Amino acid sequence: MKKYLLFDLDGTLTDPKVGICTCVQYALASFGIQEPDLDKLEPFIGPPLKESFMEFYQMDSETADAAVEKYRERFRDTGIFENKLYDGIPEMLKTLCGKGLFLAVASSKPTVFVERILEHFNIARYFKVVVGSELDGTRVNKDEVVEEALKRLFEDKPVQKDQVYMIGDRKFDVERARALGVESVAVTYGYGKMEELKAARADYIVRSVEELQKFLLRGTEEQQKTTGFQKVWMLAYPFLMFMLVRLVTLSLLQYLLVYLANASGGNIPFLFAHDQEGQLIATGNATALMAAAGYIAGAAFIWSIARKTIRRMTEDRKLLHIKGEPVQSYVLTAAATVGAVIGLNMLMELLGLTARAADYQAVAKSQYAAHFLLGLVVYGVVTPIAEEILFRGILYPCLGKMMKPMPALLMAALFFGMYHGNSIQGIYGFAMGMLILYALEYFGDFRAAVAVHMGANLLAYILTKTGLAAGGIVCWPVCLAGLALAAGSIFLLHRQKKIF
Repeated sequence: MKKYLLFDLDGTLTDPKVGICTCVQYALASFGIQEPDLDKLEPFIGPPLKESFMEFYQMDSETADAAVEKYRERFRDTGIFENKLYDGIPEMLKTLCGKGLFLAVASSKPTVFVERILEHFNIARYFKVVVGSELDGTRVNKDEVVEEALKRLFEDKPVQKDQVYMIGDRKFDVERARALGVESVAVTYGYGKMEELKAARADYIVRSVEELQKFLLRGTEEQQKTTGFQKVWMLAYPFLMFMLVRLVTLSLLQYLLVYLANASGGNIPFLFAHDQEGQLIATGNATALMAAAGYIAGAAFIWSIARKTIRRMTEDRKLLHIKGEPVQSYVLTAAATVGAVIGLNMLMELLGLTARAADYQAVAKSQYAAHFLLGLVVYGVVTPIAEEILFRGILYPCLGKMMKPMPALLMAALFFGMYHGNSIQGIYGFAMGMLILYALEYFGDFRAAVAVHMGANLLAYILTKTGLAAGGIVCWPVCLAGLALAAGSIFLLHRQKKIF
């Protein structure tokens, strides 16, 4: 959330079409130009009038000045009130002010007209600063208008451009915002079309006053008021059901495995083998297949909850992610994932933690006993998808309703680490959980979390199964290079876009 909001007037707060277009029509008529279709005069809404007369009717500077005077002749007392507020604007302004935000109007329209319009609609009280052009022809450039508004907003304090949004409906507002180093929020309910605003590279685009309010207030929402028991139940129910269904599925499959062993005499090499003492045991393939079935069953049981939560989470985040991410963001995320997997795995190996952790060794022995391709599918694809449905699809959004974003992220990552049940995977799970959640918030897409989780598991499985993670490449330079790659990639992502 940013505290300082600069609003354009025409096409953003008010719909001025009738007043502006009729006054332009009046001015043109004084030069013998008849334009009966008001729709054709819509391009005059937004940019400075003089520039528009020169651009659209090829007037020279002197003639354009005269046209502006004729325009104002009608606009002063009549056209100024042929105007209306967009639905929801007064309520939005009241809410924004109630949250302690500082509002200003920065318009190409003369300040005296802007002030009269705001007073007419009884919304002047919401704005700390109102800046427009001057009737004597000074400060007509929107850059100058926005710059002056920023100076007045911050008074004698340094201008904090990273705390400002410029909100408007035309490409001119977007361009002026970029020129002055502030982020732009473009609205499509005015007179700028989606194509125009995307081409101008607006930072964010919203489609309605309701969406605009929601966007500007994100992060200030009151946390859901629930009792302690309700909070615990929201988290515990899906987790317990996921684990219970997994356990029941595994138990049933173990009975089935015993039946197959007795019926076949253990003559199914893919599923059974004899240990050194000649005892019939299940192979790593059988264990992997049972694990996959357990994860699939658990995820399927909670999917109805997750589907609603993921849909709602996607809807909440779409306003922050209307503008597509550059390819560079995906490359940096992939680099961060690779660096984290290599760096963290090697760090624990070099510190001797994995060798001393018997519980981790037992888990690793079971997972890596499966056939290579089967292990890749089960532990690199099935397991990440199922765990994402639970942790990022349900638990993290639930935590987000109870606490602020950063504590919710930390708590969700902590739960994910504890879920693994041993210290090595717990530490690794916490760190990777933070990265997965960062990707989720950065791209605003549940699929990004799944992709990072799958990529991390696939890479870790390949490194360990092939022996690379325990071979000659395990050394401090490679470990530190991996961690540096992860940290550097996240730093560059943060420079591109701050999500918290």
